Amino acid sequence: MAARQRATRFIWIGAIALAVIGVAAATRRALVLFWPGVFAGNYPPAAAMDTGFSRHMALTLVHILPGALFLVLALLQFVPSIRAKHLQVHRWLGRILVVSGLVIGISSLVMSFTMNIGGSNETAATTLFGILFLFCLIKAYRHIRRKEVAQHREWMIRAFAIALGVATTRPIVGMFFAFRKLTPHEFFGIAFWLGFTLTFLAAEAWIDYTRDHAIQAHAFADSIHDRA
Repeated sequence: MAARQRATRFIWIGAIALAVIGVAAATRRALVLFWPGVFAGNYPPAAAMDTGFSRHMALTLVHILPGALFLVLALLQFVPSIRAKHLQVHRWLGRILVVSGLVIGISSLVMSFTMNIGGSNETAATTLFGILFLFCLIKAYRHIRRKEVAQHREWMIRAFAIALGVATTRPIVGMFFAFRKLTPHEFFGIAFWLGFTLTFLAAEAWIDYTRDHAIQAHAFADSIHDRA
């Protein structure tokens, strides 16, 4: 029990940290788009990226604003007390989550081919995981419509992990910038492959680690609701 509690705390800390990074990145990007003279970067590679995003301002905003919303709402959806005590809130937030997820998933596929920095390597990573994100999101929705809560949980964890993968690329990109061994065109694809893969594998490990416990918990909750 103590080991499970420590593992749960570790996962929550990691998820919150990555969500904060993702929301901060989206906020910074929006500020640069609206007020480039104040918030745009002076470091040449960063300035070049800011210019690239500014050429596709509408597409970027359609992607990053629902993306930030998705990260915040997904965290709330995994809070046990909200699900247990405020089921209707959980359901309505879930509907908003699915809509925002569809928007960011589709927009990410468009961005993969119109405004990538790392060339074909980045396009391959973002396209693969963009499709996988949409697949996980739709699977999660279909399971909850059938009241298959345990399966819904697992597919939502996978979708959330892919969304967090975008945030995971930020510190990875930062390390590449710090060492300056490769150009952004060379390392952006690598960063995206690493970011998405690390969080997705972590999600699979967590699903496997908690599957039996989650099934028992959902079965107990269903029995309580049936008696009520």
